[in-house]
Amino acid sequence: MSWTYRTAGVDRNKIRKAHLTIAELIKDTYGLRLGRFGEVLEGFGHYASLIDLTEDKALALHCDGCGTKVLVAQLMNKYDTIGIDCVAMCVNDLICIGAEPTTLIDYLALEQPDEKMVNEIMKGLVEAAEKTKTSIIGGETAIMPDIIKGAVKGRGFDLAAFCLGIVKKNNIIRGNRLKLGDAIIGVRSSGIHSNGFSLARKVLLQKAELDLKDKPPELERTIGEELLEPTNLYVDAVMSVIETIDIHAIAHITGGAFAKLRRFEPYADVGFHLDKMPEPHPIFKLIQKTGGITNEEMYRTFNMGIGLCIMTPESNKDKAISLCEAQGLSAYDIGKVVKNSGVRLDIDGKTVVF
Repeated sequence: MSWTYRTAGVDRNKIRKAHLTIAELIKDTYGLRLGRFGEVLEGFGHYASLIDLTEDKALALHCDGCGTKVLVAQLMNKYDTIGIDCVAMCVNDLICIGAEPTTLIDYLALEQPDEKMVNEIMKGLVEAAEKTKTSIIGGETAIMPDIIKGAVKGRGFDLAAFCLGIVKKNNIIRGNRLKLGDAIIGVRSSGIHSNGFSLARKVLLQKAELDLKDKPPELERTIGEELLEPTNLYVDAVMSVIETIDIHAIAHITGGAFAKLRRFEPYADVGFHLDKMPEPHPIFKLIQKTGGITNEEMYRTFNMGIGLCIMTPESNKDKAISLCEAQGLSAYDIGKVVKNSGVRLDIDGKTVVF
């Protein structure tokens, strides 16, 4: 059997329908602040929502979590990096719209009080906050034994956060300025990041019956260590890039992976051709081989080594790459913006279309 995200329990079509339902139900609330402070400038559907702040500034808002990566933390009994993932999933989305992250509040739900676990989780949150200059001003800790069960009795928890950023209105990046021929710069991921864990866990731990402490020949460390590698924080690199050169769009490659680029289609009549993808991390190859997963499914589920895409005029691509590298991140020219809508990836001599 060839495993898919759907066989692992995540049906993209049902998620898409749910998103459409949400969008339809909430859109009428946008007008409730019309002409008042907090008027909506960008609603549901982009990487962050925007509300009016002043004549020249807007507030960007985003809420996110770590998904089922928290289950791996519970199984490993290791919690000091999951907070980094939570912050990263928020701030990396805010920067896609050109906003500088400023403030975060977290929501931590626990199966039972656990001082050591909370301390370790907070260490990761604070570490990422310091690296991105984002203040953590509060949050909520809830004890819910009837709801939060987790992967190991007594260790259950879930973690999410709400993040705020600020952007000048004339610097908002929506994707509406995308042009044919724009270069697509791929910025290297640190690994699996915080998406696709339902498929990764079930393929590795259930189908193959591997242990998180196993160290397959494909990997230089244990499966658990590889899976818990924190999500890259792209704030410094992106802020440096957008302050220096003209950027037409930015995509954080998370749930939906490279199909995420289609998010810009309502803003620009273009498509995307990725024809120079770098070699994926070994963890992706292990997941694919173990689950017999097709290339199409892998590149629709996982970041496959590219955690962020920056789209800029061709003349800027070398500068964009050097600016990312100056922040300690590898970056590559991985493709171009093209005429035909959709996303095309050239992999192993074949073209995958989303």
